[in-house]
Amino acid sequence: HLEHSCGQTEVWKLQGYMANLHDPYQAPYQEIIAIASQDGKQIELIECFDCIGGGMWVAKHYAQSPLVTSVRKVGTTIRYHLTPGSVELQLAGSKFPAGISGAEVSETEIAVSYLGMGGGGVGASICRAGAKGVLRAETTPCGGGKLAGSTLHLRRMERVIIGIDDTDTPEVGATWALTHNIAREVEDDNSRYLSHTITQLFPVAQRTKNCVAVAIEFATTEPDMLIDKVQKLVEKYTLSTKTGMVAFRGFDPSPLEEYAWMVKRGEITLEKMESIKHLLDIRIGGSGIIGAAAAIPLYTRFDEALELCGNP
Repeated sequence: HLEHSCGQTEVWKLQGYMANLHDPYQAPYQEIIAIASQDGKQIELIECFDCIGGGMWVAKHYAQSPLVTSVRKVGTTIRYHLTPGSVELQLAGSKFPAGISGAEVSETEIAVSYLGMGGGGVGASICRAGAKGVLRAETTPCGGGKLAGSTLHLRRMERVIIGIDDTDTPEVGATWALTHNIAREVEDDNSRYLSHTITQLFPVAQRTKNCVAVAIEFATTEPDMLIDKVQKLVEKYTLSTKTGMVAFRGFDPSPLEEYAWMVKRGEITLEKMESIKHLLDIRIGGSGIIGAAAAIPLYTRFDEALELCGNP
């Protein structure tokens, strides 16, 4: 019956079709990034995956590793918070088939060791070794029922979160779009664009319409250069005289969280920012800095960031 739908030539093509898979038993990770706190006692490992089933399987099982303190799924990435150290994993098929066995921080690098059984060993070794961001890797033979693993050496990067607000006018513009396009433009091998979070603010009377601010997050080895680039593009393309842009450099912006909820729950003045200014690099000082700063601690916490706490 196939001849009637696509013709005899197409039937012959289908009957003779044979795909040539380059590496049929690999599903490589696209990129792996590592961020460390200033004191080197905390690590965030960010893995960008292509196979969603593999990513979810790994997140489920790696969470059992003693060095893993938390696991979060953010878009097409899995984020692991790690404590530096080395442990012997008590792996068991189906129950705990793979995990992270080591994490080490030096001045310029972060080394992460993985171990897995069977298919979990394939993921723990060759699937990660060729990812963008890996400086070098030591791997063991994998496949079948083997126990296999790898140690990946990654650049030690730091987190920069940039808050931006009030770049549009009632007639034209959209801050969420501008910030995303700027982040894509400044991204390079030394500064990786990690996330974009829209934060709903208290709907003050002076708002353009929806009253939101945006935080763009990066992992970088060149924080000052990165912030300078973003500032120049915001200044070039903003349509407003009230634009605010502030940057936070550091592993954990939670000291800004109390302030953020104040801005989400009610209208505040610039004077309320005095207690947090020392935590921020204020680059463009219009009244938009009120919302720009509030967006920073809610990065990647999308449900909380988008919660509307006041009535329009």
